Amino acid sequence: MPIETVTHLITKALEVALLISAPLLLTALVAGVLISLFQAVTQIQEMTLTFIPKILATFVVLILVLPWMIQTLIDYIRNLFESMPTLIG
Repeated sequence: MPIETVTHLITKALEVALLISAPLLLTALVAGVLISLFQAVTQIQEMTLTFIPKILATFVVLILVLPWMIQTLIDYIRNLFESMPTLIG
């Protein structure tokens, strides 16, 4: 298998991984910044205040984008399996 093919497969796998993880990571980032801002304004320094809202926000976004995430993975794997004969020989 040529090195260009391997590079393309790895690049595509990384793109799909980043694409799928982006909504959850961005949600946790935005929630963390908002909670930190709230804590700075109110002078509340409770550690559990940072975790629970981030977990809840991430869980809600996961429920909303899970069908899209699954469809993206299915499309990637389907394309990978369909291109398998040309990759092998």
